[in-house]
Amino acid sequence: MSSVTALSFDISNIPLVALNVNVRKKLGLFLNPRNTVAADWMSIAEIMGFSYLEITNYENCQNPTRKILEDWQARCPDAKVGKLLSILEEADRKDVVEDLRELIEEDCRKYLSWQKEPPVQVPEVDSCVPRTPERSRITLEDDPDGGMPELFDAFICYCQSDFTFVNEMIQQLEQTEHKLKLCVFDRDVLPGSCVWTITSELIEKRCKRMVVVISDNYLDSDACDFQTKFALSLCPGARSKRLIPVVYKSMKKPFPSILRFLTVCDYTRPCTQAWFWIRLAKALSLP
Repeated sequence: MSSVTALSFDISNIPLVALNVNVRKKLGLFLNPRNTVAADWMSIAEIMGFSYLEITNYENCQNPTRKILEDWQARCPDAKVGKLLSILEEADRKDVVEDLRELIEEDCRKYLSWQKEPPVQVPEVDSCVPRTPERSRITLEDDPDGGMPELFDAFICYCQSDFTFVNEMIQQLEQTEHKLKLCVFDRDVLPGSCVWTITSELIEKRCKRMVVVISDNYLDSDACDFQTKFALSLCPGARSKRLIPVVYKSMKKPFPSILRFLTVCDYTRPCTQAWFWIRLAKALSLP
């Protein structure tokens, strides 16, 4: 039985866009190094149908595996997850498929769940603005040809002064066994578009939940105020636990009254710090 058919559900029709950053990075770690024994990215590109000149030009890329996946996805209607795994098997790289099996299955399940259960919203909040290119190609991993948009487990609302804690959040939630995908504006959003349009699109359509990093500076931020109020309008009465406040350091100013009815994830209490990331990860993993 091949590694592809051994997966627990059919992935033959799931588009390649379902594979998020983590899987693509790990594919690069396996395939980017030039290898005289096992097939590397050049062999994969050849099987995908890239020409000799194209493959030669990819050698100048810092991450050729990522580039060939993006280009294959853009130009080939048959660029499915199942097809990619078949190509890896054809190149005798079943080791890659086996090592990434759980991550691939997880990304595919998330993709399927998003297809069946779009983010909760109230009709009054959804605008009639058409889906222009500005609203459809806004993050690093968005399909340039208008395919499946990049999706996230949570949008992180934060001030620049709190970015050190956001960095720790990335390490604890994305780069551990939790394997969550966070939308961090300064890292994931392409520059050049209207901030308010992009933010509302991400919160409403792309992210299942929003984490609000509360601090004294948060209370003075117009951007954070807009993001919080917009997210609250999408889930009145805290329906679906969509918005999660996080306090990571002591505050001199009063806690924002607009969030007083929500359960807070508090990092300032030493007695509960050991459970902090587990509780937050569990809340963000809920369907």
